[in-house]
Amino acid sequence: MDISIVFKIAAVGIVVAVLNQLLTKAGKDEQAMLTTLAGLVVVLYWIVEYISELFEKIQTLFQL
Repeated sequence: MDISIVFKIAAVGIVVAVLNQLLTKAGKDEQAMLTTLAGLVVVLYWIVEYISELFEKIQTLFQL
């Protein structure tokens, strides 16, 4: 696993948190929620490959 993915996830988390706070203070709660959801989807898209690789390694470990 590359360490850069951790930094990417942290960067997305910081940006989403700032946008969420700004939008909430502006009274745009729906857009704040959608921004948070979009950040979550982006991060899940990035890590789905690593999760798949983890399950394959577990399968080979237990020879399922």
